[in-house]
Order: sequence, then C-alpha cells, then structure tokens
Amino acid sequence: MPDWEKLRGDFPALRQQVNGRPLVYLDNAATTQKPQAVIDGLSSFYSHDNANVHRGLHTLSMRSTDAYEGARTRLARFIHAAASEEIVFTRGTTESINLVAESWGGANLRPGDVILLTEMEHHSNLVPWQMAAKRTGATLRYVPVTGDEGLLDLEALERLLTPEVKVFAFTHISNTLGTINPAAELCARARRAGAITVIDAAQSAGHMPIDVGALGCDFLAFSGHKMAGPTGVGVLYGRRSLLDSMPPWQGGGGMIASVDFFESRWKPAPERFEAGTPNFADAAATGIACDYLDAAGRSEIEGHDGSLALRAYGRLAELPGIRMLGPRPPTPRGGVVSFAFADVHAHDVVTFADQDGIALRGGHHCNQPLMRKLGLTGTARASFYLYNKEEEIDALVASLRRILAFFR
Repeated sequence: MPDWEKLRGDFPALRQQVNGRPLVYLDNAATTQKPQAVIDGLSSFYSHDNANVHRGLHTLSMRSTDAYEGARTRLARFIHAAASEEIVFTRGTTESINLVAESWGGANLRPGDVILLTEMEHHSNLVPWQMAAKRTGATLRYVPVTGDEGLLDLEALERLLTPEVKVFAFTHISNTLGTINPAAELCARARRAGAITVIDAAQSAGHMPIDVGALGCDFLAFSGHKMAGPTGVGVLYGRRSLLDSMPPWQGGGGMIASVDFFESRWKPAPERFEAGTPNFADAAATGIACDYLDAAGRSEIEGHDGSLALRAYGRLAELPGIRMLGPRPPTPRGGVVSFAFADVHAHDVVTFADQDGIALRGGHHCNQPLMRKLGLTGTARASFYLYNKEEEIDALVASLRRILAFFR
C-alpha cells in the first residue's frame, strides 16, 4: 500500500495556506496538482533539451525528438495500446474528441445515421457531436440517466442501439455524478450493433488502470493536466486501422509526406493528425506523470479516491437540506461528490468554503443538459486525488456546517 502522506509531500502547491488556513484542494476533477518530478522534468527540458522536433539534425533537436516520441511510447504502455502509432497528441480531451468527430465523422456519417450519446456527457463529448450531426445530417440519440442516482439505463440502451447507430460516445467516469460506467460492456454492445465507440476518459485515465484492449474501444481521449501532468497536452488513442483510414483535420507542416503547388500527400497516422509544432515539452512531462502514477499504483489510487468519495458522500448526506447526486453507497464511484442545498447557491458554497482554505468547484460543470434534467442550475463539487486525506473531509463538513448556519 502506498504511503499516501509521503506522496502528498511530492506536491509543492499543497504546502501553502489560503486565507490563513492550510489549503484543502478538492477541485481535482477540474485539474490536478503536479508532483515535483513533473515540475523538475519540465524545467530540465527547457533548460537543456529545448529544440523543435522532427526537423533538425543537431543534438538538441534529436534529444527533443527522442523525449517527444518516448512520451508517445510511454503513453501507449500507460493505456496498453498495441503500438505507439495509435497515440495522437492533442491539446486536451476536448480537441481529441473534436478530431474524431471532424475527421472520422466527416468521412463516415451520413443523413439517417445516428450518433448515440448519454445524458451525463460533458460538453466536450456532446458539442462536437452536435456540430458533426449538423454537418453530416446525422441525428442524435441519448441513453437516459436514472435521476439523482446517476446510473445509465441499460435496458433503454438495448432499444437505442439500432443498426442506424454508427458511433456510441460516452464518458468513463462522470465529472458531475461520479458514476463509473461499465465501459467494456458498453463497447461490446456497440460492437455487436456495428457501431464504433469513443470513450471520454478525462476522469479515469489518471485514477485507475486503463487497458484499451480489454475495454474494446475504438477511440479513447484524456488530458495530461487531470493526471498530475502539465496543461496543454491531450491524448487520443485510436485503433490503428481506423486512424489510417481517416483524413487529416488540420493542415500544415509536419503532417505531410510531400507537397506541390496543387496537391499534398499525408504521412501515416499519427503524424497526419499533428500539424505544426507540437507541444513537445509538455508531452515529455506527461510521460513523467505516467511514471509517477504507475510507481504509486493506479489500482491503489482508484481504491483511495473511491474510498474518500464514499466517505464524503456519507458525511455530507447527514447535513440538513442537502441533495446528493450520483451512485449511493455502497455502489462504487469515482472520486467525485456533487451536492446542492435548497437555500444556498453553489457559488455561495464555493466562495464561503474558500474562506476556510477549501477549494471546491461550483456551477453546471459543463453538464448543462444533465443539470436541466435534474432540475438544477448547478451543484457544488468536491473531487479527490491521491494526495487527499480523510481529515480534509472533516474540514469540508465543518465548513459546510458553518455556511449553513450563516445562511439560516
């Protein structure tokens, strides 16, 4: 079992005080803090190896290229991809999904086709498909969510997965509900129906083991900054046969095999999807984040985060006038707990909690359709990671009791 307190010491941002109180950082679903190893790795890269990749024969360029392509290989191992060529670097989960919706969607979707989503999708896995539907004439269909408990209606899925469905895109762990969807089962059902699958793994890649082969997915997207890595880097896993069949979605240097004044020919995947100078420094640092998380143990992180979330759910549910969202204990959940008070706006909760040094998130969490379905304008959200501890849940409960007393 990892020494969680020792690991916490690896994150310098957690040593500070906010408003005279020790920082309690519970906004990890938005972005995670960075361990010293990642910070040092990024600093070292800029200090010693900074040069553009794939373009130079000098020493720094070759070192930079090795670091960049080494990170691609490392990320392939991180999610058990069959080859590094199945890893495309992007700016984040959002761009990864847009790439699939634009490139694969533009080449394959037609009027009469159906794009299947779920009612719990983040806007990043909803808006790109709305845009794709408008461009191609395809229609949208949604798997229902079972109210506050936040589970997918799997009986409805059986009715919705008709032959017209060409793609089923869904989140692995809901960023609002904390629901852990049965990804392998969903992929298997979609495959039997003849649909490809796209998994939004933004909330899962840094919190649990990921094996794209075992999941059986066709595409999977996640972000470095939500898994102890730097900002500005995303990853798209794509099954190689699909990537090789897809046209580029941006043009420029780096993604071409040859160019004349009237026509261009593309490199194979993944290069054809990485036009221009890539974010090579942050990609290299994301590889360091993979090393850090695997050394800690992603199965252990999954258990740690889920245990904290279940404990927080139980403690918060005791507060008067609170509405809890997501799976009820003992159902496992990701490290996310969202809640709402009848008479206190989520933004007020977050603002007052900040006075106690507690970082929460308040609002619709880029889940506006889900919030409308639940009759809410927003919630407050506490989200956990490997450096959080039970005492911070106690601090959160004490802060919320103070807030409720103030507003009463």
